[in-house]
Amino acid sequence: MLAYLHIPYCDSKCHYCSFNSYVDKFDTRAAYMQALVKQLSFELERFGAQKGSIETLFIGGGTPSTVAPELYAPLFELLAPYLADNAEITTEANPNSATKSWLEGMKTLGVNRVSFGVQSFDAAKLKALNRAHTPDQAKEALLAAHALGFEHLSLDLIYNYRGDTQTLLAKDIETAFSLPIDHLSAYELTIEGGTKFAATPQVRQENDSLAFFVAKQIKTRGFTHYEISNFGMYQSRHNLGYWELQDYIGAGAGAVGFFKDTRFYPRNGIEAYIADPLKIEEEHLTQNELLTEAIFLGLRSRIGIDKTMLPQAYLERAHTLVSEKKLTETAERFYNPDFFIADALALYLLG
Repeated sequence: MLAYLHIPYCDSKCHYCSFNSYVDKFDTRAAYMQALVKQLSFELERFGAQKGSIETLFIGGGTPSTVAPELYAPLFELLAPYLADNAEITTEANPNSATKSWLEGMKTLGVNRVSFGVQSFDAAKLKALNRAHTPDQAKEALLAAHALGFEHLSLDLIYNYRGDTQTLLAKDIETAFSLPIDHLSAYELTIEGGTKFAATPQVRQENDSLAFFVAKQIKTRGFTHYEISNFGMYQSRHNLGYWELQDYIGAGAGAVGFFKDTRFYPRNGIEAYIADPLKIEEEHLTQNELLTEAIFLGLRSRIGIDKTMLPQAYLERAHTLVSEKKLTETAERFYNPDFFIADALALYLLG
């Protein structure tokens, strides 16, 4: 079982960001974290959590580094009996707010992996994306986390912003690998409704070759490409759990939980969530919907597709793709060797 905690506070709203996050409600943080404890207590019971049954915990946002470690302490006290001895415990962080004291506090609580939202080491690009940190702050935050002894460190990069070139991206990747990371996520810029960039969609450039260039640059430095946007010497167990459709608790405003065949949606607004963190909508998924999701996620990652899940017509189409060398297979599973054509393969399998 996995657990996810959503922290909806941010220093600034990135122009591409469509996540449930706010820059003007910091006075609600203490009450919000108390509401998280209430929902999490409920979810542990709903999911039938047992001692040591939570294998990964991920704190995302928003920006988790905008909330002081002492406000997280009650959550960690609640979760302590349920966390596996070797649990992967990740927090996201932004370089400008992940101070040494904040990192120390989170490590003391038990966090062993930090994923930094860097996006670029180019100052002009950071400003255009409305990131709140500088290139130097990103480097300093990674080095500080390493010095404190965090077991695993990751950072994110964005590509296909207007003006991105192979030269700029190669420099970003080179800088990333000069730092003590064992994981890197590289996301293509997408334009989502309701974001600042939605009014100027031309800021996203159409250059498919950059995806292949970025992947090649990262892989040649020794990182395994294990999902369309994720690379690492270390592969996030939390990420893999999502793609395997494992059960996961989702606590917080705008979070999503998943148990067997049901998704759970707490309220989005901070004030509404604080007022009633147990008002949670449910969505029941059909077996066909679960199969479709498993196919899309499996082909976009190293997970692949369990043959026993597939109806006969799907199996026949999968074997056609194997004969065309677009899929590989073992006795149990089909695998996709080229994640960049994953969606096309999935649509073909689904008929």
